Amino acid sequence: MSQEQVWQLDIGANLTSHKPSHARFNVWAPHATRVDVRLLGHGREPVPLARCPGGHFEATISEAKAGDRYVYILDGDKERPDPASRSQPDGVHGASEIVNPDQFRWTDEHWRGRPLEQLIIYELHVGTWTDKGTFQAAIPHLEYLRDLGITAIELMPVAQFPGARNWGYDGVGLFAPQSTYGGPQGLKELIDACHRTDLAVILDVVYNHVGPEGNYLQDFGPYFTDRYRTPWGSAINYDGPESDEVRSFIIGNALYWITEYHIDALRLDAVHGIYDFSAVHILKELADSVHTESEGGGRPALLIAESDLNDSRIIAPSTEGGYGLDAQWSDDFHHALHTVLTGERTGYYEDFGQLTYLATALQDGFVYAGRYSPHRRRRHGNSVERRPPQQLVICAQNHDQIGNRALGERLSTLISCEALKLAAAAVLLAPQTPMLFMGEEYGETAPFQYFVDHSDADLNQAVREGRKREFAAFGWTEVPDPLDPSTFKRSRVRLDAPHDERQKQLFAWYRRLIHLRKTLPPYTVSYRYHAVHSFEDQQIILIHRWTEEGEATLVVLGFNKAPIRLLLDKPEGTWIPLAASWAAEYGGGGETVEPPSIRIPASRNEIHIAPYSAAVYGRQVRT
Repeated sequence: MSQEQVWQLDIGANLTSHKPSHARFNVWAPHATRVDVRLLGHGREPVPLARCPGGHFEATISEAKAGDRYVYILDGDKERPDPASRSQPDGVHGASEIVNPDQFRWTDEHWRGRPLEQLIIYELHVGTWTDKGTFQAAIPHLEYLRDLGITAIELMPVAQFPGARNWGYDGVGLFAPQSTYGGPQGLKELIDACHRTDLAVILDVVYNHVGPEGNYLQDFGPYFTDRYRTPWGSAINYDGPESDEVRSFIIGNALYWITEYHIDALRLDAVHGIYDFSAVHILKELADSVHTESEGGGRPALLIAESDLNDSRIIAPSTEGGYGLDAQWSDDFHHALHTVLTGERTGYYEDFGQLTYLATALQDGFVYAGRYSPHRRRRHGNSVERRPPQQLVICAQNHDQIGNRALGERLSTLISCEALKLAAAAVLLAPQTPMLFMGEEYGETAPFQYFVDHSDADLNQAVREGRKREFAAFGWTEVPDPLDPSTFKRSRVRLDAPHDERQKQLFAWYRRLIHLRKTLPPYTVSYRYHAVHSFEDQQIILIHRWTEEGEATLVVLGFNKAPIRLLLDKPEGTWIPLAASWAAEYGGGGETVEPPSIRIPASRNEIHIAPYSAAVYGRQVRT
């Protein structure tokens, strides 16, 4: 089904343009023989919808206005919220609400978005980033992010989920912003404020499954298939009978966020859990639709995939047989960095642990690009070297890698402050697109634990048992109760709390690194202008970046546990120190950068490298 057909379906409840007191209802319900709509508070009988071709039911009803609640009645006895509800004020089991999108007055008419190469991403969970946990409560902190140098925020999923506490990956109302966060009005206010603050907005969406509680989609139509199974529940029907309408529903959802909410990019959760063996993969169709909409809208709209497949086809253009998404996360980078910093080797970390793996991630993008994976017991991945480095999103921490630890520990509680600064330099001065996790920039110590707020007792028990099984491979036995409200409260970021001197110094280091990334020779052009040198015995990595005009930078990443001196014969040039993690202003010991400048090659001009340290050098003129 073409993009035009998808958008013309106009599913859900929509006020008519010529009569604002009239609403047109359209729902796809091939499983039903009859569908009525009941307007709550009107004292009128349910109104039958007319059956249309393709399993749709629709009708235009008078005296229906914005703010009215309604439910669909399937075959005379099942009252259900709208699958395309724009608002669920009373939660996933309650009535849907009619929304008038024209009531919000946008002020971002001059916003033109940000290209991928400019993104410095800050991932945050709306419910725990502030004490109030709402969209509106986040707005006063946007200036703080701009001061840090962030250019885009990434919101963990906000589609309506059960209860008030959830990571968001159990969402069931895919078109309805979470009511306890502030609903449609609050989300639009946040996005508009972000654009005024020169911040792009990335929204995490889940198109591989739907949460278990409040999932009424199966009552309407064949949204799911039993041919495949995801770790989180039934797979979405992308390639079976009547899958055209399901694909339309998902593509329409993506276009809805981009057009009605002015979202700049979508992060697609776990695309390895999307199963589609049709001739045109849903990811390609989604990318084509979003990019067509982007071209017509005058600003870029990006798609970023989370995938553990290490498959470059996801981000390769269609002319090369790819799906054409703009970027994807790289777990390899995180795992390689995490293992050399922490020494952990359990679970999937057994595939990493050598510094050369981190150097490979920095140089080539993927560590596993066809090599044998001991953890998987098979070869894994393919090469991404033909793709520009900005197409990989990297991090030292994210919601998964923190929250999917049994206790949700951040790096700030696992490694030293010097090692934290080293990790920051590895991420922010790498050629790939960097992402931070909320609070990382000052060393937040509050954990980020897994929490839910389901109302079903059997489901709650299943969640508890599932978490325990998940951690067996890591040897973690102590697991906080996801249902306990204190688990959620412990996970709040303390942005407003006074920061101690160490946290202020760490923040200053992050800000300096981001400034250097923005002002030094381009970091995201091509691997062609990028070389990584690894010294496994000394535990040192050098990143050399340059331009055809002769500008260059040299990043020294020291994972050494004791001070060492390194004599180099390349890259040639006179290198001037620009920043060093051991400087007093960043909480280091205040050692003088030794020597003040480096001449390479030179017989006795060694680099002094402090334990767990990072330094950045610049070369202005090619020698």
